[in-house]
Amino acid sequence: MDRLEAMRLFTQIVDLGSFTKAAGLLEIPRATATHAMKELEQRLGVRLLERTTRNVKPTLDGRGFYERCCRILADVEDAEASLDISSANPTGVLRLGLHGTHATQIILPRLAEFRQRYPRLDIVISSGDRLVDLVGEGIDCVVRVGVPKDSSLVAKRLASLPEVICASPEYLARCGTPLLPADLGAHQAVGFFTRNHNIQYPFTFLQDGQVKEYKAGSWIAVDNADSYTQCALLGFGLIQVPCFRVEKYLQTGQLVAVLKDQTCPELPVLALYPSHHQLAPRVKVFVEWVSKVYADYFSA
Repeated sequence: MDRLEAMRLFTQIVDLGSFTKAAGLLEIPRATATHAMKELEQRLGVRLLERTTRNVKPTLDGRGFYERCCRILADVEDAEASLDISSANPTGVLRLGLHGTHATQIILPRLAEFRQRYPRLDIVISSGDRLVDLVGEGIDCVVRVGVPKDSSLVAKRLASLPEVICASPEYLARCGTPLLPADLGAHQAVGFFTRNHNIQYPFTFLQDGQVKEYKAGSWIAVDNADSYTQCALLGFGLIQVPCFRVEKYLQTGQLVAVLKDQTCPELPVLALYPSHHQLAPRVKVFVEWVSKVYADYFSA
């Protein structure tokens, strides 16, 4: 097995957490996969994989090597694909980073049609609310809410999300209803932060053509969207959230919108990918497909 094939096997083992599954996917005997990994570790002089009776996971050295391998394999696929940019049936591995709620509510329910259309693409998804290092982690494309700090990324707008500020009836009965943005300083909010940057986001409004920020007190902060909404439902404080995420709770009265006469800035949903992947067919077809998925979802 040559070095490139060994890299591909190694990344599949890490992605699937199994020698058997990786060998099956690559259509090689499991014994061949085991032998190839032993040879790779001996050649590099480091242990890449931790093996247990239940799964396989990378060591610290293995994690770093995995990320480098992902980048190298992606570059090889891009180089091959550049010879046939118009390829209607791309091959290889498409690595995606998806915002947790958007993955479960919008993208995953329609992913089978993408697979049916492009059966030669294998898909690896990392979902959650953390900020992803696309280049460092070998990710082809992420779908994220908000404007990226990395200006080197290519961005395709998928949607613009109106926001609402809301709280549970129990919270409002206990603490009162804010009538002006300035009233928020006397209220409690559910904090939201990112693990990468430890940011707690303030409430934002459009006033006189500018975005103005207002802070509230907070005794709890979370780092994922589902917990954020759940805390509001439990009466822990106010939240500012895209309307589609809490529409059912507003309709049932489990959450109540406040400051409805104020305008909140809309949040952009973007497909982001490194500039060197701009012409990769696997990225191109995914961005085209996911753009239609969002257009269908928010026009329904």
